[in-house]
Amino acid sequence: MKNTPLISVALCTYNGQRFLKEQLESLVSQSYTNLEIVVVDDCSTDLTYDILLSYAAAYPFIRIHSNESRLGYNKNFEKALKLCAGELIAICDQDDVWSKEKLKVQLQAIRDHVLVYCDSDLIDSSGKAMDRKMSGKFNFYKGSKPESFLFMNCVSGHTILMRRSLLNYALPFPSEFHYDQWLAYVACCAGSIEFVCESLVQYRIHDHNCTNLLASPTRCAGSRIIKDKTQMESDWLETCSLIESPSQSFVKSLHLKSLRRNNSFFNLPYAYTIWKNRSSLLYILKKSSTSKLFFIIKKSWGLKARRLIRATCFI
Repeated sequence: MKNTPLISVALCTYNGQRFLKEQLESLVSQSYTNLEIVVVDDCSTDLTYDILLSYAAAYPFIRIHSNESRLGYNKNFEKALKLCAGELIAICDQDDVWSKEKLKVQLQAIRDHVLVYCDSDLIDSSGKAMDRKMSGKFNFYKGSKPESFLFMNCVSGHTILMRRSLLNYALPFPSEFHYDQWLAYVACCAGSIEFVCESLVQYRIHDHNCTNLLASPTRCAGSRIIKDKTQMESDWLETCSLIESPSQSFVKSLHLKSLRRNNSFFNLPYAYTIWKNRSSLLYILKKSSTSKLFFIIKKSWGLKARRLIRATCFI
C-alpha cells in the first residue's frame, strides 16, 4: 500500500499450539495490509514452531525467529519489539483473536499520540463469549498523566498499537514488572495515549494466561510474599521516578513515603497523599469512593501491620 506506514505485529510464542492457528488467521486476514508479522518463539516444545513455519511459507510477510534458550515473557517481547521494522508496532499474544479491522481502526485513532489501545471482549478456552469486556473491570485512561499507572494498569499488551519511537524511552523493560504497564507509564511521560472504546480483540481466558484478569488476590499469604508485594510497590515507584516527566518530582516524593511505610505499622502521609491525588492515582480503579478509601488504607499498612494480620489469619 502506498502512502501508508508499515505496521509491525510483534508476536511472541511459547507452547501455543492449542490456539495459535486461530490467532494467526486473524492476523493474516487484517483489512490493513501494509504489515509485517515478527514472531519470536521462546523454545517451544510442542508443535508451535511447525505451525509458524507453515504460515510463513504461505505468507512471506511473516518473519520467524527462534531463541537458543528461554528468555521468558518480558525479555521475549523486548526482543520481538527490537526486531520490528515498522514505524508503528502492534503487540500480539498467541492465544487471542483480533478483529479484522483492528489495525485499521487503531491507525486512524493514533493521530499524534504515542500509543493507542482498545477494549476487549472476554472469551473462554473454547472461544465462547463470556459476555464480559475489559471495560467492565477498569476505567480506561487517556491523556498524559503517567501517575495514573503507578498503582494499577488498564493497558493490556494485546491491545497496544504504539509508535516505534517509544522504544527509545522504554527499553530495556524492567525485569520485575509487567511490560505493558511500563509502556503505558512511559508513553504518558513521552507524550499522550488514546483509547478506542470499540472491542477489537477477543481476549481468551484459560488456565495458562500469563496475566489472569479474573483472578482474585490471595488472602493471608505467606510473609515472604507479602514482603515482596510491599517492597515491589516501592521498587516500582522508584523505577517510575527515574523517567523525566512533569510528574517526576511527585513520583519521587511518593516513593520516599512508600519506603517510610514499609518499616512501620501504618504511614499516614502516604495514605493522605494517595487520597488527595485519588482522581489521578486511582482513576483506573472502577470502585466507589468508599472502596477507594479502603484500598488506600490497605496500601498504607507497613510490614509490621501485615505480619500481625497474617498471624491473626492463622489463629
